[in-house]
Amino acid sequence: MRPWHALLAPLPDGAVPRRQPVASAEILAMPEGAAIAGWEQLVLELTAGADGLRTLLVVLDRDGSPIAASDHVLYRSERDVDGTIEIEYEHASLGGRLEDGGSFKGTRWRAGSVENEAGDVETSAEPSEPTDSDIAAIRALVAELVRRAPTAGED
Repeated sequence: MRPWHALLAPLPDGAVPRRQPVASAEILAMPEGAAIAGWEQLVLELTAGADGLRTLLVVLDRDGSPIAASDHVLYRSERDVDGTIEIEYEHASLGGRLEDGGSFKGTRWRAGSVENEAGDVETSAEPSEPTDSDIAAIRALVAELVRRAPTAGED
Protein backbone atom coordinates (compact mmCIF):
# COMPACT_ATOMS: atom_id res chain seq x y z
CA MET A 1 0.00 0.00 0.00
CA ARG A 2 1.24 3.47 -0.78
CA PRO A 3 1.65 5.71 2.29
CA TRP A 4 -0.96 8.24 1.13
CA HIS A 5 -3.49 5.52 0.34
CA ALA A 6 -4.90 5.30 3.84
CA LEU A 7 -7.70 7.13 5.55
CA LEU A 8 -6.66 10.63 6.67
CA ALA A 9 -3.11 10.27 5.29
CA PRO A 10 -1.30 13.31 3.88
CA LEU A 11 -1.74 13.86 0.14
CA PRO A 12 0.93 12.95 -2.39
CA ASP A 13 2.89 15.78 -3.94
CA GLY A 14 1.25 17.17 -7.06
CA ALA A 15 -2.26 15.84 -6.33
CA VAL A 16 -4.78 18.47 -7.49
CA PRO A 17 -8.53 18.21 -6.88
CA ARG A 18 -11.04 19.02 -9.57
CA ARG A 19 -13.64 21.70 -8.95
CA GLN A 20 -17.24 21.09 -10.00
CA PRO A 21 -20.80 22.15 -9.10
CA VAL A 22 -22.51 20.10 -6.38
CA ALA A 23 -25.38 19.28 -8.73
CA SER A 24 -26.15 19.15 -12.43
CA ALA A 25 -27.35 22.22 -14.31
CA GLU A 26 -30.84 20.65 -14.53
CA ILE A 27 -31.08 20.34 -10.74
CA LEU A 28 -29.72 23.83 -10.17
CA ALA A 29 -32.32 25.25 -12.61
CA MET A 30 -35.17 23.82 -10.54
CA PRO A 31 -36.71 25.96 -7.76
CA GLU A 32 -35.36 23.48 -5.20
CA GLY A 33 -31.86 23.95 -6.63
CA ALA A 34 -31.72 27.61 -5.60
CA ALA A 35 -30.65 26.62 -2.08
CA ILE A 36 -27.40 25.14 -3.42
CA ALA A 37 -26.78 27.48 -6.36
CA GLY A 38 -23.14 28.55 -6.32
CA TRP A 39 -22.01 25.66 -4.14
CA GLU A 40 -19.07 23.64 -5.43
CA GLN A 41 -17.25 20.49 -4.56
CA LEU A 42 -13.57 19.70 -4.65
CA VAL A 43 -12.96 16.06 -5.56
CA LEU A 44 -9.67 14.19 -5.48
CA GLU A 45 -9.46 10.55 -6.55
CA LEU A 46 -6.24 8.69 -5.82
CA THR A 47 -5.72 5.19 -7.14
CA ALA A 48 -3.27 2.76 -5.64
CA GLY A 49 -3.41 0.34 -8.54
CA ALA A 50 -4.60 -3.07 -7.40
CA ASP A 51 -4.55 -1.89 -3.77
CA GLY A 52 -7.65 0.26 -4.14
CA LEU A 53 -9.04 3.75 -4.39
CA ARG A 54 -9.14 6.80 -2.13
CA THR A 55 -11.64 9.60 -2.75
CA LEU A 56 -11.68 12.92 -0.91
CA LEU A 57 -14.56 15.40 -1.19
CA VAL A 58 -14.99 18.92 0.18
CA VAL A 59 -18.23 20.86 -0.27
CA LEU A 60 -17.89 24.66 -0.49
CA ASP A 61 -20.80 27.03 0.04
CA ARG A 62 -21.42 29.93 -2.34
CA ASP A 63 -18.89 32.05 -0.38
CA GLY A 64 -16.21 29.39 -0.90
CA SER A 65 -16.20 28.25 2.73
CA PRO A 66 -15.84 24.50 3.37
CA ILE A 67 -19.03 23.14 4.98
CA ALA A 68 -18.64 19.35 4.61
CA ALA A 69 -15.85 16.88 3.96
CA SER A 70 -15.23 13.18 3.55
CA ASP A 71 -12.34 10.81 3.01
CA HIS A 72 -13.08 7.28 1.71
CA VAL A 73 -10.68 4.41 1.14
CA LEU A 74 -11.63 1.15 -0.56
CA TYR A 75 -9.27 -1.82 -0.68
CA ARG A 76 -9.79 -5.00 -2.70
CA SER A 77 -7.75 -8.14 -2.33
CA GLU A 78 -7.94 -11.78 -3.32
CA ARG A 79 -6.67 -14.69 -1.29
CA ASP A 80 -6.52 -18.44 -1.64
CA VAL A 81 -8.11 -20.20 1.32
CA ASP A 82 -7.64 -23.96 1.01
CA GLY A 83 -7.92 -23.85 -2.78
CA THR A 84 -10.89 -21.48 -2.80
CA ILE A 85 -10.44 -17.88 -3.91
CA GLU A 86 -11.98 -15.26 -1.64
CA ILE A 87 -12.38 -11.62 -2.56
CA GLU A 88 -12.16 -9.20 0.33
CA TYR A 89 -13.27 -5.58 0.32
CA GLU A 90 -12.45 -3.18 3.12
CA HIS A 91 -13.92 0.31 3.27
CA ALA A 92 -12.88 3.01 5.72
CA SER A 93 -14.42 6.46 5.74
CA LEU A 94 -14.83 9.63 7.73
CA GLY A 95 -17.34 12.22 6.67
CA GLY A 96 -19.47 14.98 8.06
CA ARG A 97 -20.22 18.64 8.51
CA LEU A 98 -17.57 21.27 9.26
CA GLU A 99 -18.83 23.88 11.67
CA ASP A 100 -17.68 27.31 12.76
CA GLY A 101 -15.42 27.19 15.78
CA GLY A 102 -13.59 24.08 14.61
CA SER A 103 -16.15 21.41 15.46
CA PHE A 104 -16.94 18.52 13.15
CA LYS A 105 -20.21 16.56 13.18
CA GLY A 106 -19.70 13.25 11.46
CA THR A 107 -19.03 9.54 11.67
CA ARG A 108 -16.11 7.26 11.05
CA TRP A 109 -16.97 3.92 9.43
CA ARG A 110 -15.16 0.68 8.89
CA ALA A 111 -16.95 -1.87 6.72
CA GLY A 112 -15.94 -5.01 4.94
CA SER A 113 -17.10 -8.00 3.02
CA VAL A 114 -15.66 -11.33 1.97
CA GLU A 115 -17.08 -13.25 -0.97
CA ASN A 116 -16.13 -16.78 -1.91
CA GLU A 117 -16.40 -18.57 -5.27
CA ALA A 118 -19.80 -20.02 -4.28
CA GLY A 119 -21.17 -16.48 -3.96
CA ASP A 120 -21.44 -16.58 -0.18
CA VAL A 121 -20.85 -13.12 1.31
CA GLU A 122 -20.01 -12.14 4.87
CA THR A 123 -20.32 -8.45 5.70
CA SER A 124 -19.59 -6.22 8.64
CA ALA A 125 -19.96 -2.51 9.35
CA GLU A 126 -18.94 -0.53 12.39
CA PRO A 127 -19.55 3.19 12.96
CA SER A 128 -17.59 5.16 15.55
CA GLU A 129 -17.22 8.70 16.78
CA PRO A 130 -14.31 10.59 15.24
CA THR A 131 -11.46 11.25 17.65
CA ASP A 132 -9.87 14.65 18.16
CA SER A 133 -6.95 13.51 15.98
CA ASP A 134 -9.42 12.41 13.25
CA ILE A 135 -11.00 15.87 13.29
CA ALA A 136 -7.61 17.58 13.17
CA ALA A 137 -6.59 15.35 10.24
CA ILE A 138 -9.77 15.96 8.21
CA ARG A 139 -9.49 19.71 8.82
CA ALA A 140 -5.84 19.63 7.63
CA LEU A 141 -6.89 17.72 4.49
CA VAL A 142 -9.67 20.23 3.81
CA ALA A 143 -7.21 23.13 4.11
CA GLU A 144 -4.78 21.36 1.79
CA LEU A 145 -7.44 20.57 -0.83
CA VAL A 146 -8.70 24.16 -0.79
CA ARG A 147 -5.11 25.42 -1.13
CA ARG A 148 -4.41 23.10 -4.08
CA ALA A 149 -7.71 23.61 -5.88
CA PRO A 150 -7.69 25.47 -9.16
CA THR A 151 -9.47 28.79 -9.03
CA ALA A 152 -13.02 28.83 -10.41
CA GLY A 153 -12.97 28.51 -14.20
CA GLU A 154 -9.38 27.18 -14.35
CA ASP A 155 -10.05 23.46 -14.47
